[in-house]
Amino acid sequence: MRAILMDGAGGPEVLECGTAEVPVSVNSEFLVRVVAAGVNPIDAKTRAGRGVTPAIGSFPAILGNDFSGVVESVPYEGHPIKVGDEVYGMTGFPRFGGSYAEYVTVSSLSLARKPKSLSHVEAAGVPLAALTAWGMVVEVAKAHEGQRILIHAGAGGVGHFAVQFARFFGAYVIATGSTRNLAWLTELGANETVDYTSERFEEVLDTVDVVIDLIGNVHDDTGTRSLGIVRHGGLIINGPTGSWPSFIEDATAAGLRATTYKVAPDGTNLAVISRLLESGDVRVFVDQVFEMDAAADAHRSLETGHTRGKIVLKVSDY
Repeated sequence: MRAILMDGAGGPEVLECGTAEVPVSVNSEFLVRVVAAGVNPIDAKTRAGRGVTPAIGSFPAILGNDFSGVVESVPYEGHPIKVGDEVYGMTGFPRFGGSYAEYVTVSSLSLARKPKSLSHVEAAGVPLAALTAWGMVVEVAKAHEGQRILIHAGAGGVGHFAVQFARFFGAYVIATGSTRNLAWLTELGANETVDYTSERFEEVLDTVDVVIDLIGNVHDDTGTRSLGIVRHGGLIINGPTGSWPSFIEDATAAGLRATTYKVAPDGTNLAVISRLLESGDVRVFVDQVFEMDAAADAHRSLETGHTRGKIVLKVSDY
């Protein structure tokens, strides 16, 4: 099969199109022909030698978490999902091969039927980002009416889902973003927006109950500056791996509850998200689509930090 191979950590140029053996599915796994694959910040971090690089067992490695595609083989004949069905979900990377390839094997617990209203390209932009947002906003923050939630980087892959989930569950949503994204964030459901290019959020906002921190301290000490805007005993959730090494200690010292968040490839939650996508209560935005052999360019674009929504690789035709 064609795949994007990485012989070792480095810049985007280490991603090269080559060939690899088609993976073999066993036990409860599906074999899926990939039509499109999502590109996520964790992919770029891992490619650069951070992220989950230490867990890669051998090289060349195939990156990629998100996929949307068509079932090639099923765990057993009576399974409700059949050969030929359209599905989407998350791979087991780095324990198993990633989705920058024409085929993946994936646990039956880690996929769901693709929403019929979405193309494969759109669907590939959903799983990791939406499941991360769902976990942070719904499972940890328990978004509800009367709650004030501040979401940093609201226009990004995880952020644009977080804004929509928080609003869907009745919270008062505040999102930070660049000038060009403010009107769009309002369309997604933000009650207030803050232009980080011209305003200091801690100077213009009232106290909030929860901060969904999708930046950390990698830009303008966003994480540390957030501590003073959360009510005493409030909650701050940090997402990006390694973005704020002293996060727990700093938040605890400020009298806040604090946790990081790591996404699980949960097909059950993804099926719930699918219903929200089908009903139109939530939508995915794909900013750019790259051909598979342009994976390096996709990473370069991602690393500019100015993506609205998601970047997706088109792996094969459907």
